[in-house]
Amino acid sequence: MMTMPPRRNTPLQQRNKILTPDRPGTSRGERTHAARLPGRLGRCAAMILEVAEILVQPGEEEEFEAAYRVAVEHVLGSPGCRSARLTRGVENPSRFVLFVEWDSVAAHVEGFRNSPAFTRWREGIGRFLVGTPRVEHFVPAGE
Repeated sequence: MMTMPPRRNTPLQQRNKILTPDRPGTSRGERTHAARLPGRLGRCAAMILEVAEILVQPGEEEEFEAAYRVAVEHVLGSPGCRSARLTRGVENPSRFVLFVEWDSVAAHVEGFRNSPAFTRWREGIGRFLVGTPRVEHFVPAGE
């Protein structure tokens, strides 16, 4: 019986792509969300998931997304950042949720938030925001 090689870049894989910092042996953006989940393709080292709820001025969603694509490079270049993924609400298209994987809470709060990179990040997206994003940190569970 002949076996077929796995399909690459299927629509599901394309939809689940996330941005990842450059790492030896990988290319930016080539990892899929499924590959980052423990228990799917192997165990991931301990990490922290930052979840940020971002409200954007109605009517400026597309401009925000364009600004995000540029500004996220400041996040991805920060020590301890593993990946970043922005999602947009279906029922409320002005509501976005940002998922960022960090090596630790300290890498996010003490490292990134106290760095010039955070200032550049906020300069890039700040004018689109309604209020301050709500941010929480999570650890893997149920493994």
